[in-house]
Amino acid sequence: MGGRIGVLTVVEGSTDEEAARDVAMHIAAINPKYVSSEQVSEEEINHEREVLKQQALNEGKPENIVEKMVEGRLRKYLQEICAVDQDFVKNPDVTVEAFLKTKGGKLVDFVRYEVGEGMEKTRRKLCG
Repeated sequence: MGGRIGVLTVVEGSTDEEAARDVAMHIAAINPKYVSSEQVSEEEINHEREVLKQQALNEGKPENIVEKMVEGRLRKYLQEICAVDQDFVKNPDVTVEAFLKTKGGKLVDFVRYEVGEGMEKTRRKLCG
């Protein structure tokens, strides 16, 4: 096939192979980091919260609304990095989780591989 990306999905509660293939295609295209927000470490959430707070303060937003802005932006950030909360690539009107629910399934895990990912490129000087 010549593809550069491979995805393995673990879907529980459904034997619909086409649905699992569609979710794998979504993961290949969108490249989420996690299945759900429960998998995101507290450390990463706190770091992102601090970055978002500094951004809001740098924009000159009043202190009293900064916290609400940060929480809203944090929810959006989690939606962007968690597969089940993302808008499904084949039907943006539903999330991946909602799509799988209609098929009786639930995304449990995934692994995404990309050709060349993690390989270091070495540079050598060819001329003296």
